[in-house]
Amino acid sequence: MSRSIIHSEQAPAAIGPYSQAVRHGNTVYFSGQTPLDPATGTLVEGDISTQTRRVFDNLAAVAKAAGGSFSQFVRVGIYVTDLANFAAVNAVMADYFQQPYPARSTIEVSALPKGAQVEIDAIMVLD
Repeated sequence: MSRSIIHSEQAPAAIGPYSQAVRHGNTVYFSGQTPLDPATGTLVEGDISTQTRRVFDNLAAVAKAAGGSFSQFVRVGIYVTDLANFAAVNAVMADYFQQPYPARSTIEVSALPKGAQVEIDAIMVLD
């Protein structure tokens, strides 16, 4: 099976030597998205909810470019700089996903690129 690179102009360009996502067979592996505005490449200002919405919007754009949607996500990895924001991130995620929810981990980290408060990666399986 070969792999293909997924790219969306509606999501920020990679800020390093990686792809927005890679598809292998029916599985799509998403690189971590941070709350960057795709038009400017700058960090979206605002609280954790605002930043988390931008991240999910970025992931949605890449998912669409791969031919999928959040209903096909099987795993989500969330990295936050303050675990006290857990409830706020959950509330935003509930706006984007419906049951049955994907598997998920939420991990506090000391820092994220460009001073972001949140980064999210994912795995999606296409039907």
